[in-house]
Amino acid sequence: MNPQLHLAQHRNDTIVALATAQGQGAIAVLRVSGKDAFALVNDIFRGRKSLETAASHRLMFGYIVDQNETVVDEVVLGLFRNPQSFTGEDVIEISCHGSPYIIQRIMSLLLAKGARAAEAGEFTQRAFLNGKLDLAQAEAVADLIAADSAQAHRIALNQMRGGFSETIQQLRQAFIDLASLVELELDFSEEDVEFADRSRLESQTQMLLQEVQALADSFKVGNVLKNGVPVAIAGKPNAGKSTLLNALLREDKAIVSDVPGTTRDYIEDEIVLQGTRFRFIDTAGLRATDDTVEKLGIARTYQKIQEARLVVYLFDATQTTAESLRLELAENLPQDLQAPLLLVGNKIDQADETHCRSLTQQIQGEVLLISAVTRQNLAHLEQTLVNSIGLHQLQEGQTIVTNARHYQNLLDTAQALQRVLEGITFQMPTELLASDLRTAIYYLGNITGEITHEDLLSNIFSKFCIGK
Repeated sequence: MNPQLHLAQHRNDTIVALATAQGQGAIAVLRVSGKDAFALVNDIFRGRKSLETAASHRLMFGYIVDQNETVVDEVVLGLFRNPQSFTGEDVIEISCHGSPYIIQRIMSLLLAKGARAAEAGEFTQRAFLNGKLDLAQAEAVADLIAADSAQAHRIALNQMRGGFSETIQQLRQAFIDLASLVELELDFSEEDVEFADRSRLESQTQMLLQEVQALADSFKVGNVLKNGVPVAIAGKPNAGKSTLLNALLREDKAIVSDVPGTTRDYIEDEIVLQGTRFRFIDTAGLRATDDTVEKLGIARTYQKIQEARLVVYLFDATQTTAESLRLELAENLPQDLQAPLLLVGNKIDQADETHCRSLTQQIQGEVLLISAVTRQNLAHLEQTLVNSIGLHQLQEGQTIVTNARHYQNLLDTAQALQRVLEGITFQMPTELLASDLRTAIYYLGNITGEITHEDLLSNIFSKFCIGK
């Protein structure tokens, strides 16, 4: 929604939008919400009885007609009276045939009767404003629509059903209980009474800080589950990086050639492994070169390596020794590499078995040996990639933070609690402790929308699709 619009503006309007995807299809659904929804639709609907007296949560078959009583389409209406609807208002969902012409005709008839075209995310925004969802649940609606893997779907569904919100509300209530004791001291400041024992206050604050920090730390996993796990495939020219990418994707995405330096820029594509989306990035071969274009490609390779969640370093198992690999890694990889490194030896279909066995024994740390051409041990590599994300360590029902806004608010909460602990240590005045606790409560309230402001809501809901 346009940030210049006030939230209260148009709240009483009846809105309409196409809730299904644009384009031709078997059926389409138009959603109408607002105090005049039943009256407006009733004016263009002809069925066995009037909608004005129809009960909620019913389906009605009939016809949409124009001002001349000409039938536009036969439809099925889903009726949802307030407050038992998604938005908390009267809602009608019109299921019609998926012809763009029919959709436009019905939309035009409703607009002519006084409805207004809905803004992006306005249905979900009304659900939030009417208390049907809190802000974290509302944001999860968009995440659920965008989910393209089993893990992203599971987390978004849990958040939409209130799992994350419940955790935040419990934390916030604990903060309020803690702050109330400190605030009470302010009311009796002249009598120098200490209601909150400082040692107990410190231990409780420390416990709450650990819970907040654990939620914030889960963002490392949650972010990659939501947006995909970026995996950079790096190595020297002709190590077989493009062949490996093609093998993982099960299609010829990258050009494969025996000529060194064929890949001069990164190539990126995605697959889903065991419910998790991985973004594989085939990079230019790492070597010293005078070729200007290849240098640019290598520079981009280093950029992608630094951005990756995991780096697969591929080497030619037929030509590599433990010592040469050590030198190769020191020469080609950044010293400040943050991402985990997975060593993968390729071309074992051409390598001597004794050499391969000796190589794995001499290399420190885990090394996988594969053949990208014959797909030998590729399943093992895929399983290792899945395990590297740490999903097997997650407990059933564990709350995972996937939203960057929630993550930032958790960090701000943690900083406020750190100041509380410092204040206790240095025996700061009660007023300062109370102020920092209020700040922590404020940031937690920002997550669920108990404390919010117009610009924030406008920014969040403007990213939704029309009709949701």
